[in-house]
Parts: sequence; structure tokens; C-alpha cells
Amino acid sequence: METGYRIIIADDHPLFRNALHQAVELAITGAELQEVDSIDNLMRLLSEVDEVDLLLLDLKMPGASGFSGLALLRNQYPDLPVVIVSASEEPAVVQQAMRFGALGFIPKSAPMRTLVSALNTILEGDPWFPEGISLDHAPEDNIAERLASLTPQQFKVLTMLSEGLLNKQIAYELAVSEATVKAHVTAIFRKLNVKNRTQAVIALSQLEGGEL
Repeated sequence: METGYRIIIADDHPLFRNALHQAVELAITGAELQEVDSIDNLMRLLSEVDEVDLLLLDLKMPGASGFSGLALLRNQYPDLPVVIVSASEEPAVVQQAMRFGALGFIPKSAPMRTLVSALNTILEGDPWFPEGISLDHAPEDNIAERLASLTPQQFKVLTMLSEGLLNKQIAYELAVSEATVKAHVTAIFRKLNVKNRTQAVIALSQLEGGEL
């Protein structure tokens, strides 16, 4: 397939980034490939480019754990086509990726031939998930949907809360007033339907659970 696609590979393991790079080149001729090794670098790159045709995203890398990175991306870039590439192949993980709107889920254990086939399928407009996985059987996850409703700044504040930072420390890190942080925290509680920091952090931990 020959195209002018712009594709981003987001993974902190150089060897696997290289494997994905090779798979993309085998599947697509003439694609513009860019690589990042952290969520921060990914967000910076996305802010600098006009359009991305496909993002291949590892679930676990610096700045993200579990589905927190995917939730942030779906929040800030809802139209960005995202395919998860993960070492985890558990059905519950794949179903969660579906629920967050991923276009595909490719296990890292997949052979090169499968990677190439999956990429071709996705770029032709069809989703690609491991056999036997159906969104119809995915459990409802209201917490995931509520977390996805947070603004990028609110999500960042929630992450800092989970790290045990006080409002004053968060204000310093984000270069905003403490009153602004309090407003964000109040909005987070309302959107997550929780009453305190502990409950909010527990909600985030559900998103980050598991070695993905």
C-alpha cells in the first residue's frame, strides 16, 4: 500500500520501536514515520503537527501507566486514530482499549506477518483486534468514561494528586494559582462522582491497574 500517511510510534523500548518501524515500512510505502519514547514527547509532537493518520501506542511508558495515556489522548485528540500495541493479551485489557475508542489492539507477541496484516486492515478503515474479542461482551465501565471526560489539565492535576502532591505543590508545578488548582480538584470530584482525594486516586488507579 503506497500512501502519504503520517504515523507515530510511541514506545519507550528502542528494539520494539524498530520492529514496529519495519512492520510499518513493509505494510505501507512512502509513509512518514516519527517515533517518541514518552507521553510528554508524544503530546509535544502532536501539538506541532497538523494531522496524524495513525498512532501506535504502548500502554506502559514514561508518563503513562495502564490506560491513563490513552484516556488523555482520547480526551485531547478525540479524532486521532489510535492502535494499542501491548505486551498484555488479556481479553479484559483488549476490551478496555475498545471501550476507550482504540481502532485496534496488536499484541507485542504477534509475528511480523501479523503486524503487517493488522496495519493494512486498520489503514483500510477496518478495526483489528485479536480473535475472540468482542465489544459486545465488554463490561460497562462508567469510571473509564468519567475519567475520559476530564480536561487535559484536570487529568494532569489528578495524576499529581495520585503522586501525593498538595495543592500548593501542584500550583507550583503547573505555574498556576492555588485557587485554580482547587477549582480543578472540585471539577474532578464532580466529574468522577467522588467525595474526596482518596476516592479520586482510587478511580485513577483502576485505569492504571495491571502490568500492561
